[in-house]
Amino acid sequence: MTTALFPRRRGGFSLVELMVSVVVGMLALLFATRLITNAEVNRNASLGGSDAMQNGMLALFSMQNDAAQAGWGLNDPLVAGCDTVFTDANGYTLAPAPRNGVDITPMSAVIIEDGGANPDRISFYTGSSPAAVGSVKNTQQYTGGSSIRTTSRPPYNFNPGDVLLVAPEPAGADRCALAQVASILPAPNDDTIDFSPGGAYRFNTAAGLGATFQPSQARIYNLGPGSRLAFHSWSVNNGILLLRATDLAGASQQPVSVIDNVVSIKAQYGFDTRVLPSYDPAPDKDGIQVGQWSSTMINADGDADTGGAGDFQRIAAVRLAVVARSKSAEKPDSHGRCSATTAQPQVFTSAAPAGVTAVPVTVNVAVAGDPIDWKCYRYRVFETIVSLRNAEWRP
Repeated sequence: MTTALFPRRRGGFSLVELMVSVVVGMLALLFATRLITNAEVNRNASLGGSDAMQNGMLALFSMQNDAAQAGWGLNDPLVAGCDTVFTDANGYTLAPAPRNGVDITPMSAVIIEDGGANPDRISFYTGSSPAAVGSVKNTQQYTGGSSIRTTSRPPYNFNPGDVLLVAPEPAGADRCALAQVASILPAPNDDTIDFSPGGAYRFNTAAGLGATFQPSQARIYNLGPGSRLAFHSWSVNNGILLLRATDLAGASQQPVSVIDNVVSIKAQYGFDTRVLPSYDPAPDKDGIQVGQWSSTMINADGDADTGGAGDFQRIAAVRLAVVARSKSAEKPDSHGRCSATTAQPQVFTSAAPAGVTAVPVTVNVAVAGDPIDWKCYRYRVFETIVSLRNAEWRP
C-alpha cells in the first residue's frame, strides 16, 4: 500500500502576511508621526500665545501707568500746548508736534508722533509737584541771563534742584521755558531765582532760558525735583519696546530696551470737540468728554490754528494699543507658505465711548531685517483708554 506524502509546512510568515504587517506598521508610524507633529504645533501655538499675551499686557500696563500719571502741573491753560525751550545735559529732547504744518515742542500730558501703519512714538510728561500752580510772577523784563526776579517776597517752596516752567501771560505771547533752580539768592535779593548751569543742574545752560518775558507777564511753575521729572517717550524698533526717560539712568539720550516681541504701539488723542457758548471743562460745569478720536492733532477748538494751545487743552483721553507677537515662528507648509496669520491686525476698531465713531488703524507687523515672513507668527492686540486725570482740573 502506497502512503501519500504531504509537504511539511515550514514555520514563519508568508509573503502576504509580511506585506500586511509592513502596511499596518507604516500606518501606525504615520499616525504616531502626525500625532506628535500636531502636538508640537499645538504646544508652539500655546506657548507663542502665552508669550505674546505676557509681553503685550506688560507693555500696555507700563504705558497705561504713564498715561494715568501724566499731566501734573501741565494742565494750566497757560502751559498746555505752549511751545517750549528745553535743554538737557543728559540728552533728552522734547517730542515735536505740528502746528499749522510747522513742528514745535509743546508742553502736554501726551504727545503722539503718528507713524501711520508703522509704530508711533508716544510721549508722556509728568511733574512731581501736586501743587504746581503758577503762583509766582516775574517783576522785571527777562531777555537772558541766569536769574529771574519774582514778586517782592521769596518764592514759597522753591528749592535747589526743582524744575521751573516759565510761561508767558497771556498765552501765546512768547515761548515757554524749562530750567532748574540752582539757588534762591540771599536777602535783600531773596526774590530772585538763580538757574546757573552746573553739574547738579542738568536742565540749565549758559544761555539762560532761551526765551524772553515781559515785566509781570510770565508765571513760574514748580514741577518738583529734577530727579523726579518724568518725561517718558515710548517707541518700537525691530520688535523691541524702547523707552527714553529723564528719570531713568542711562535712558535720556538713547532709549533702553524694555520688552521684546512687541511689534507695534499705536495711540490716538480723544478730543472734546463740542461747541458751547461758554465752554468750561470744570467737572461741576460742562465737564470734558471724548467726541472724536484722531492719531494726529486736529482743530478741536475751532479757532484759526490746527495744533494750537486750545487743541491741546481739548485732549480728554488717550487711546493706546499694543501689538505683540509669539516668540517662535511656526513652520511653513510644504509649499514654503505660512498661514499662522493671514492679514495684518487692526486696532481701535470698536466705538468707545458709545456713540463716538471708531477710527480703525491697520498695523504693519513686519519687523525690519527679520528673514522670517510675518505670516509665520501669531499676534495679539491689547487696547485701553486712559482718561487724562488733570484734563478737567485747571487753575
